Formats: sequence, structure tokens, C-alpha cells
Amino acid sequence: MERWSAEHVRERAGELADLLADTVAGGASVGFLAPFAREEAAAWWRERADAAAAGRLVVWAALDAAGRVAGTVSLAHPDKPNSRHRAELVKLMVHRRARGQGLGRRLLATAEGAAAAAGITLLHLDTETGSPAERLYRSAGWTVAGTIPDYAAAPAGELRSATVYYKRLEPPAG
Repeated sequence: MERWSAEHVRERAGELADLLADTVAGGASVGFLAPFAREEAAAWWRERADAAAAGRLVVWAALDAAGRVAGTVSLAHPDKPNSRHRAELVKLMVHRRARGQGLGRRLLATAEGAAAAAGITLLHLDTETGSPAERLYRSAGWTVAGTIPDYAAAPAGELRSATVYYKRLEPPAG
């Protein structure tokens, strides 16, 4: 896992766009509708680079043996003083060619560890209800906060429910 700077995200926005486009093409409800152009995905990642440069987003990427982006995860930090103890886990994505190898779990553990090391004591996320991601979060100790019906449209446009999760983190010892 590599933590990527804003410049690195900007430089490799095309590769990150390929991952995002693959995720959407695979039917995951990650905020985009089909058809989803690679150019649109690259522009979205360049915007994330701006958020990373401002300190509002931390991005990690996992590369496969060929050096291609195989997965990513990010932590979004709120900008309000009363919420500096928490962060949102966003866009945990694993390319379809890299699934089933524990990469999602390693990305999740990387983000959780970095959050705890940074003094974050609470993480939260939302994911499509009934999606394979729910098994990952539950097995990693995340707690269900609730379900919101018709929360977001899937890539094909149908409305789907989302389950909201949270996880309390222990500050590092010492």
C-alpha cells in the first residue's frame, strides 16, 4: 500500500480512472451512473487531488505485480473543529481482476491503522445494503448504525438502500 500525495493522484489520475470505471462497470454503487466515461472518472480523481492538497483527503493505492493500480481507499477528514476526531472511509475499490485475494481487507486495515496513528478515534462509512462490501466491514469489526432506503442510484439507475457503519478506534499506545 502506498499513500499518495496530491501530485501523485494527479499524475496517475488516468490509472485511478480505469479502476473507478471498472468498479462502476461491475455494478458497484459508488456515486456514478452508467455509461461512465474514463475522462469523467479522471476529472473526478483530479478533483480528489485538490482535496488531498488541502488536507481534506488521504489516498492510498495498491499496485499489482505489473505496477498497475489494483485498488484504492481514502479517508475524508471533516473541516469543522468539533469533528476533528473522526473521518469518513470513502471509495474502497478493488479492480475486478484483483478481487478474492484479500486486497480489500489490506486496504481497509491500512486506512484504519493510519487513522488511529493520526489520532482519529471514530470512522464511518456508507455502503450499498446487501453488497459484498458488507461482509468485509462486518468481519473487520464495523458496527451497523442503520439503513437508509433508496439512498443512491446504482450504475443502471435503480435506487438502492445504503447501510451506515462506524468503527471506534483505539489511539496508539504511548
